[in-house]
Amino acid sequence: MVTELAAPFDMSLPSASKNLKVLESAGLIDRAVSGRVHRCTLDPERLREADGWLEFYRDFWHGTLESLARFVEEDEPDPGKDAAPTRATKNKPRQRP
Repeated sequence: MVTELAAPFDMSLPSASKNLKVLESAGLIDRAVSGRVHRCTLDPERLREADGWLEFYRDFWHGTLESLARFVEEDEPDPGKDAAPTRATKNKPRQRP
């Protein structure tokens, strides 16, 4: 029931219901309504599909961010030397008053 699902979280019942509707529209849960009682069940196969999709992007972003970190670390000037401003500092947006 929605009340039981919302209980551990600091959210209203309408907010919990909206979140459940999103999960339902994504096919991750099924909802059965009997009067005012809404019973929700997980669809494990759809959750496995979602986990596989997330794992692909988790690996992609981990590798991409690791490459970016290596690039930035290799390109950093020595702290004791007067380095010319880099493109990033030249084009730094002005802060508004």
